[in-house]
Amino acid sequence: MKLQMHSLHFTADQKLLDFIQKKADKLETFFDRILDGEVFLRIDKGDHSKENKMVEIKLNIPGTTLFAKEHAASFEAATDSAIEALRRQLKKHKEKNLTGF
Repeated sequence: MKLQMHSLHFTADQKLLDFIQKKADKLETFFDRILDGEVFLRIDKGDHSKENKMVEIKLNIPGTTLFAKEHAASFEAATDSAIEALRRQLKKHKEKNLTGF
């Protein structure tokens, strides 16, 4: 799957980008018609808690767009949570379409 990665106000290292791509590619086992996606990585500077890393993932699939936004102490943890949320959304979307609404 083709993902556009955007790290806002910092430079993400290649290891993090590869991790996100690898996790996102696993979503294709649940729904094989994912067109593409966008990932936004942010560090909340105003948020002084430890969970200041934010990951937003937007997936384009035929007919709609799925979105997940997660905060965590690390980008990896936030990515795991966002991918899990998208997995649930994909399964729900697939079940809805199979039953014919």
